[in-house]
Amino acid sequence: MCGIVGAVSTRNIVPILVQGLARLEYRGYDSCGVAVVADGLQRARSTSRVAELVEQVSASKLEGHTGIAHTRWATHGAPAVHNAHPHFSHGIGPDAASRAGRVALVHNGIIENHDELRAALQAKGYCFQSQTDTEVIAHLIDSLYDGDLFEAVKAALPQLHGAYAIAVFCKDEPHRLVGARAGSPLVLGVGKDGQEHFLASDAMALVGVTDQIVYLDEGDLVDLQLGKYWLFDKAGKALSSAQRPVKTVQAHSGAVELGPYRHYMQKEIFEQPRAIADTLEGVDGIVPELFDGSTSAARVFKDIDSILILACGTSYYSGCTAKYWLESIARIPTQVEVASEYRYRDSVPNPRTLVVTITQSGETADTLAALRHAQSLGMKHTLTICNVATSAMVRECELAYITRAGIEIGVASTKAFTAQLAGLFLLTLALAQSRGRLSEDEEARHLKAMRHLPIALQAVLALEPQVMAWAQDFTKMENALFLGRGLHYPIALEGALKLKEISYIHAEAYPAGELKHGPLALVTSAMPVVTVAPNDALLEKLKSNMHEVRARGGVLYVLADADTKIESGEGLHVIRMPEHYGELSPMLHVVPLQLLAYHTACARGTDVDKPRNLAKSVTVE
Repeated sequence: MCGIVGAVSTRNIVPILVQGLARLEYRGYDSCGVAVVADGLQRARSTSRVAELVEQVSASKLEGHTGIAHTRWATHGAPAVHNAHPHFSHGIGPDAASRAGRVALVHNGIIENHDELRAALQAKGYCFQSQTDTEVIAHLIDSLYDGDLFEAVKAALPQLHGAYAIAVFCKDEPHRLVGARAGSPLVLGVGKDGQEHFLASDAMALVGVTDQIVYLDEGDLVDLQLGKYWLFDKAGKALSSAQRPVKTVQAHSGAVELGPYRHYMQKEIFEQPRAIADTLEGVDGIVPELFDGSTSAARVFKDIDSILILACGTSYYSGCTAKYWLESIARIPTQVEVASEYRYRDSVPNPRTLVVTITQSGETADTLAALRHAQSLGMKHTLTICNVATSAMVRECELAYITRAGIEIGVASTKAFTAQLAGLFLLTLALAQSRGRLSEDEEARHLKAMRHLPIALQAVLALEPQVMAWAQDFTKMENALFLGRGLHYPIALEGALKLKEISYIHAEAYPAGELKHGPLALVTSAMPVVTVAPNDALLEKLKSNMHEVRARGGVLYVLADADTKIESGEGLHVIRMPEHYGELSPMLHVVPLQLLAYHTACARGTDVDKPRNLAKSVTVE
């Protein structure tokens, strides 16, 4: 979601700040800005892209040695320049002019008690120039400032209810930057020779500047000054380098190059064979140690009798797919919950449950909160399927499987989804083995199928021209239905989500057997019906559902395995999948649905990589 970059240096850091914002553009934003100490506080803000901000900065010759920058995704207050970060404090009383613009601040997260704080600060004489919750923090720190910025920030934090990552500086201490996090990610970057230091919401922002990163834990504060920094925990206790070690993080600059592709989403769809191969690299056999983290997976697997999966969005659909695998192959009861709902209802905790979280970024606020809620209920066994090894989710779970999809720029997830499915299938096999339900022959068969996945995915990607022909039909539509049965119902859900995310076509997915229970009323020639039709045990039932659609004048678009005997005809469009892939079939069938959404969006002229109102990493509730 929102992005933060900050720096303290002996050189002009404005180019570094705006370059960092450019590297964070993929997260989604609707305004951006930069502020520095330069004869007081100076800033530039824009509701356009970072490139326009760069033009502003160049035209105004904005320079400084200490500064902060931000990309904002609007929560409180519309996307407007006066609501864009950084925010400045404003003085009160007879000396207000001399105190105007003393504190500058950027903020990711949501302050839930901002109305209460705003009223108290207004009573003291503070004037607000935005509708944001963030401006409240700037004024609050200003009201507590008495010559020591760190102490003012430390005093302000207990009054903030909600989630935050902040970076703040004061014109009275021009070579100092203070940061803090609670519920939103923040990292410290140690510069070359230790003479300059950086803050960022994502290490990606610092690629090419430093690869020496310190990941801040929940509640941490950091005090950056020229040539030195100090770290403190939420209790105010100083932290040693052993407690918050500096880690070398490999640069990913190559991953963000678009190359020959039109959009990052297209690039990432075509990277799926490599992403799966990398995710499975080193898997020579099914052993619990594949999931080891802070404890032994073998011990945990023997101590559980059920699974609870917590996830949001696309990750939730990967969890829904895994439920079928876990119950049919591992024979372990599995429940899948939308993370944003789970902690707000009364549930029945089971201490022998393995809580599995699924997240691309490892910083998804709803999923982290759901994990902590499950832990508070006494469910101590936790495992995450995550794409970022250094994320908060990996640090907070007992066990982990790190997918290796690489950085995903497009807001609509593609390769991260299939990599999650690969990790979840491995988890299924590991649990089946630990429960005595996986023979050596079955293990060998499943591993052979998984190793063949990259080749199978390449064959599916070759269907792109046929999918593009479908997309031309969908361009004229405003609604669509997606159907699937059994293991492929979650894939229909994911296909509908992709279409609505980037083409803005209203799309819904149903189990095909539910058609006659309501959705069939929507079927007309103007309502395309996309059907996932693998050659499995439910094929004949699915064919009956398809006849129901055709009898009502509906037009079918069917992804069919080669031997399903479903032929194209009037009102029936068929794309033949290269091969039937058994339990792993969902990983192949989802790819044409990704391509359909992508090419439909292209034909409709939408912003494919940055769809309206959406952000890549959802770090607030």
